[in-house]
Amino acid sequence: MMIDMKPIYILLTLMLLAAACAESPKDVSTIDDYPPIYPDYLGVTIPAGIAPMNFNVKDADIVDVNVKGSVSGNLHVNDSYARFPMDAWHRLTADNKGGKLTFEVKAKIGGKWYGYKDFEMLVSDYPLDEYGVTYRRVSPGYEVFGKMGLYQREIATFDESPIMENTLIPGNCVNCHTANACNPDSYTFHVRGANGATLVHSDGKTQILKSKNEALGGSMVYPYWHPSGKYCAYSTNDTHQSFHVVKEELIEVFDLKSDVFIYCPATNELILDTCLMTKENFETYPAFSPDGKSLYFCKSKAYDIPENYKKVQYNLCKIAFEDGHFSGKIDTLFDAVAINKNCTFAKPSYDGKYIMFTMSDYGCFPIWHHEADLWLLDLQTGNARPLDEINSPDTESSHNWSTGSHWFAFVSRRENGLYSQLFFSCIDDSGKASKPFLLPQENPLEYYSNTTYSFNIPDFTTKKVEIDRHAVGKGLMAEERVTTKVKSN
Repeated sequence: MMIDMKPIYILLTLMLLAAACAESPKDVSTIDDYPPIYPDYLGVTIPAGIAPMNFNVKDADIVDVNVKGSVSGNLHVNDSYARFPMDAWHRLTADNKGGKLTFEVKAKIGGKWYGYKDFEMLVSDYPLDEYGVTYRRVSPGYEVFGKMGLYQREIATFDESPIMENTLIPGNCVNCHTANACNPDSYTFHVRGANGATLVHSDGKTQILKSKNEALGGSMVYPYWHPSGKYCAYSTNDTHQSFHVVKEELIEVFDLKSDVFIYCPATNELILDTCLMTKENFETYPAFSPDGKSLYFCKSKAYDIPENYKKVQYNLCKIAFEDGHFSGKIDTLFDAVAINKNCTFAKPSYDGKYIMFTMSDYGCFPIWHHEADLWLLDLQTGNARPLDEINSPDTESSHNWSTGSHWFAFVSRRENGLYSQLFFSCIDDSGKASKPFLLPQENPLEYYSNTTYSFNIPDFTTKKVEIDRHAVGKGLMAEERVTTKVKSN
């Protein structure tokens, strides 16, 4: 009888690899400094139940880590990098909610063992109960649409799955997935290219809308749902991009015009209002207040573009909204122009306390602006401030809130200046944000060294997004589209 030796060889190989790493530290030289870990997780605040915060130690062949909970529990790992068992990590963070984890790190580098100063992670009292995060992943330069798509990642694990990839609709670009207050029972995204369309999923029904309506003069982008689910605000933008020869300004995205309007999924009607569709101004980035009674948006004086693209600066404004109608005058919530600045990507927290926005020098698309920072507007006091505790010398932008309004996700180019990567931070009751941390990965150094994609417009999702990608892809490749119509007064 022949015995298949292949499984035995694989098992022996795995045992040998494990044994190679399972070397206890000896003759340890003490270094009076923190370990050179990647990512930088020193002193960060994390939610209980998050995926293991695995990390690499620079130049280390073996890493030995002891983790001790301030309330209870211990965890020990010994491997080529700090790789924590999923279930044990989840128990440790749950048992120490409101406390801290202390990490004792030793590393074997060049045949010698070194011991470092202990560091801590705080385990927040504020829960992050969402299932996961959604995001768009795209090549940094996208004049020609390469492979890209919309993805979702479970917060508690490293499991990632596609929502929609443009391999199913070749030659097209998939814009960001937007759900209603993180609930994917209602969502929308836009597709650019030869098969352009706006997909809207609401009340269990998926509609593929005609890409453009003559009354709009453009397509439906930058969506934000009304809390009732009856309406979704969009802007219609005539967007272009240019490429610079100056390395500090690689790409500039600009609008030749833009307006804000409302779509009603139940009737396929567009609600247009002259106060939000003016020739004198650029209106963009709409967002409903948590109670649905106001619409926030960004407004700039209109200029001839592209020659005057650096003059475009937006203020944060709002207008009353009730029963499908706008009323009253437009109020300026934050006058960025008065301080020669530019406010975009404004997103209100779901508890109604804050609006977070991106502050830059100019332009409608600051994700390529190195000076772009996140700011926080307190709606109770009217005071706005830069989030200095999370901002870096490079770009911060594209943020969204968790439903509990204590966690937010954003992207930053702080790691290398080229790729935008996904970070989390926690805001306490006083409005102070914690040190940001990079989205955990199974092997962080391997993952982030090998990826050539930027993360874009992350958002939280309360449950896994269910979508028949192949059916949607066929629908998008077909010619049939739902036509929108303007709602009569």
